[in-house]
Amino acid sequence: MMDLSAFETLLVHKNDKVWSVTLNRPAVANAMNLKMVNELSQVMDLAVEGGVRVLVLQGAAGNFYAGGDIKEMQAMAKDRQTLASMNRAFGTMIEKASQLPYVVVAVLQGAVLGGGLGLACISDVAISDKSATFAMPETSLGIIPAQIAPFVVTRLGLTQARRLALLGLRISASEALSIGLVQQVSGSPEALEKDVDRLIKQVLRCAPDATAMTKALLHQVGNVPMDALLDQAAEDFVHTVAGEGREGALAFAEKRKPEWSVT
Repeated sequence: MMDLSAFETLLVHKNDKVWSVTLNRPAVANAMNLKMVNELSQVMDLAVEGGVRVLVLQGAAGNFYAGGDIKEMQAMAKDRQTLASMNRAFGTMIEKASQLPYVVVAVLQGAVLGGGLGLACISDVAISDKSATFAMPETSLGIIPAQIAPFVVTRLGLTQARRLALLGLRISASEALSIGLVQQVSGSPEALEKDVDRLIKQVLRCAPDATAMTKALLHQVGNVPMDALLDQAAEDFVHTVAGEGREGALAFAEKRKPEWSVT
C-alpha cells in the first residue's frame, strides 16, 4: 500500500477500520483540481483494499469544498478535449464514491458548493455544522453542474434539484436538513465532532459484509427490474444468514456484542 502521507491535496488519517480524509487546499477553500480528483479516487481504492468500514470526508480550515478550481478550468478552456476529460474524471470519481462498499460520512462546514454539494449527495450520511452554506452556483457563473446533477436529483428529487441548480440559491444548514441534503445539524464545531464519533460507533455495530450488500441492494432499486432484484436479494439473504448472520444470532442469544463490533 502506498504511503498515505504522500498525497499533495489530502490529509489521510487511519484509525483501524476508520479513515478520515481531509480535503486540504485551504488557500482556495478546498476547491477541487484534477490532482485532488485523482488522489481522492486513489484513497477510495486503497480503503477498499484495507478493509475500511467507514470513510469520513471533511475539509480543512473550516470549509468543506468550495466547488471546482475555476483558474484551472479557465487555463484549460482552449483545449476542449482536456477540459471535458477533467470534468468527466470528477464524475467517475464521484460515481465511485457513491458505490463504495463501506459507509461514507460527509462532515460539512463552511462552504459546501458545487462539487462539494455533489459529494455531500453521494454520502451515506451527511452531518453539518449549523454555519455551513450550501449552493449549486454553476449557472450563476455561466457553467453547468455537469457531473453532479444526476446525484443531486437522486438525493433531493427533481423539484429541489431544479430549484437549487436553476436559481443558484445559497441555503442554510437548517434548510439543507429540511430537504434531506443532510441528516443532522450540529450546534457547534465541538458538538459536530462528538456527533461524528457517535455516528462512527453506530456504523461499527453493523456487520461489514451485510452493510456492503445492503448498500449495493439499495443502489439497484429503480435500476434493475423488481423481479430480478428480489431474486438476487433472496440469494444475498441466504448468503448473509449462513455467514455473518450466524455470528449475529449467536451473539444475540449469548447477550454479547458480535465479533465485528468495534465498540
